[in-house]
Amino acid sequence: MNKTREIKVEKVTLNIGAGKSTDRLDKGINLLEMLTDVKPVKTITTKRIAGWGLRPGLPIGCKVTVRGKKASELLKQLLGALDNKLNQKQFDDEGNFSFGVKEYIDIPDVEYNPDIGVIGFQVCVTLSRQGFRIKRRRLQKKKTGSKHKITKQDSIDYLKSNFNMILAEE
Repeated sequence: MNKTREIKVEKVTLNIGAGKSTDRLDKGINLLEMLTDVKPVKTITTKRIAGWGLRPGLPIGCKVTVRGKKASELLKQLLGALDNKLNQKQFDDEGNFSFGVKEYIDIPDVEYNPDIGVIGFQVCVTLSRQGFRIKRRRLQKKKTGSKHKITKQDSIDYLKSNFNMILAEE
């Protein structure tokens, strides 16, 4: 197989939306740090929404991004919370996918922490191939060819072979 056609996990992003609750935000930060050993960042509002009581500059959530081999190991662990089942709707046309974990205690080998309580979070996974950097580099940005893009079926096949993923029926 051509080395540039190999698909790999570029990054796994975990996200917790806390709203205005600072207590839930602190618990979310502790949870993400416990799962990934990486310090999460707070997400800040940019718009004023008077009906929700939001103004620019308020922290409303937290997120953490994991890359490299650690991302693949984390993904394997997180898919275990769903019994390695994903729906076809969870994949986009670029080959990326996302899913939610309702309770972090569903993840294998993760103990319940009474300080955190029961919290769920969203997981977004970005897949890439060698050569995708040309889309995002600062100088001389280029488009990738249509044959080099990752399709929905490519990502499903990659997950089936590398992560023992099962495609669930609706």
